Amino acid sequence: MADPREEKLAKLLVQYSVHLKKGESCLINAVDIPITMTEALVKAVYDAGGYPVVNLWNQRLERAMCEQATKESLQKWADVDTYRMQQMDAFIGIRGIANVRELSTIPEKSNLASTYYNIPVHMKTRLPHTKWVVLRYPTEVFAMQANLGTVEFEDFFYKVCTEVDYLAMAEAMEQAKVFLDTVDKVHIKAKGTDLSFSVKGMGWIPCAGKMNIPDGEIYSCPVKDSVNGTITYNTESTYHGHCFKDVSFTFRDGKIIEAHSDDDALLNEILDIDEGARYIGEFALGCNPGILKPMDNILFDEKILGSIHFTPGNAYDDCDNTNRSAVHWDLVQIQRPEYGGGEMYFDGELVRKDGLFIHPKLTCLNLSLQKA
Repeated sequence: MADPREEKLAKLLVQYSVHLKKGESCLINAVDIPITMTEALVKAVYDAGGYPVVNLWNQRLERAMCEQATKESLQKWADVDTYRMQQMDAFIGIRGIANVRELSTIPEKSNLASTYYNIPVHMKTRLPHTKWVVLRYPTEVFAMQANLGTVEFEDFFYKVCTEVDYLAMAEAMEQAKVFLDTVDKVHIKAKGTDLSFSVKGMGWIPCAGKMNIPDGEIYSCPVKDSVNGTITYNTESTYHGHCFKDVSFTFRDGKIIEAHSDDDALLNEILDIDEGARYIGEFALGCNPGILKPMDNILFDEKILGSIHFTPGNAYDDCDNTNRSAVHWDLVQIQRPEYGGGEMYFDGELVRKDGLFIHPKLTCLNLSLQKA
C-alpha cells in the first residue's frame, strides 16, 4: 500500500521542484526505491499533463556495469543515456541508500565512470539543459546512518522534505542575494581553518527546493585562482564507497597542494582524476532549519543549519569560474558552537558567527529558518 507521504512528496517534486508543464517529458530515474514511490511519481507527472519516462535501476547493477568497464564500454553507455536525456524537459532522480560501501573495492572503476559517464550524461546534458531535482529515499540503511530507528527517520525525512516553507525560504534568499552579490573577499576561520578567497563577480544562486529536496543553501563560486589557506572539514563523507574522515586541504593560488584524511592515498587519487579536481567549484551557505546534524549523506549534510560546504571539482554553469572536472564533492564544515564554532567575514566585516548570521543584510536568512 502506498504511503500518502509518498504522494505528497511526488506532487512537490513534479509541481514545485521541476514545475512540469503540460506536454513536457520527465525522466524518473528510480534507484533502489519502492515501486509505490515510482508509481506516485508517474501519477504526478500524468496529473500535470506530462509524459513520464521511467528508468528502474539499482546499486548492484551500477557496480556490475562499472566493475569490468572500459573507456569504450562507458562511452557506449553514456551515448545511449545522453540521447535519452536530450529528449527530456525534466529529470527527477530519486535514490534509495542500499549499501554505501558497494563501490568501495573498485575505486579506480568508479573514478573512470565519473569521467566517461557522469560528465557527458549529467554535467554536460542534464545540468544545463533540463529542469531537474535529485533526492534520496528513506531506507533502513539511511536511518542507520542518521542513528535513528526507521519509523523515526521516516518522520524526520518527510518533515524536512515536504513541510519546509520553500516559498518563504526563497523570498529570504532573494533578499540576502542583493547584498551577497556585492561581496568580493571571503575569510573563514574555524578549528583547523584559516581560508581566504574572492567571489567577486560570481554572483549567488538561491536553492529553495528547485534542484534538491530537501533544500536550503545559497551558493557561489570562488574565483578559480584566489583560494589560499587551509580548511578542515568536521563531517564524514562517503565518496566512491569510502567514508572519509578528518579531511583537510591546503591551497595555494586556488589549487589544493596538500590533502589529508584518514586515507591520504585514496583522497589524493580522487583529487588526481583530472586537473580540475584540485580546484574549487562551489562555496555555499547551509541554512535548512530542520537539518542539524550530519548523517554521511551529502544531499542532507550540505543543507545543515550553520554550515558551509567548499567543493573540490566542477563548477556549475550558472555560477561558473571555468573549472571543469569529473569530481564535484560537497564537503561540509559545521560552524555552530557544538561543532567548534567559526567565523565568516565578507570584505573584512564579520557576517556570521558560530553559524548565526549577524550582518543586518543577512539576518533575513535567520528569519526564514523560523518561518520554515
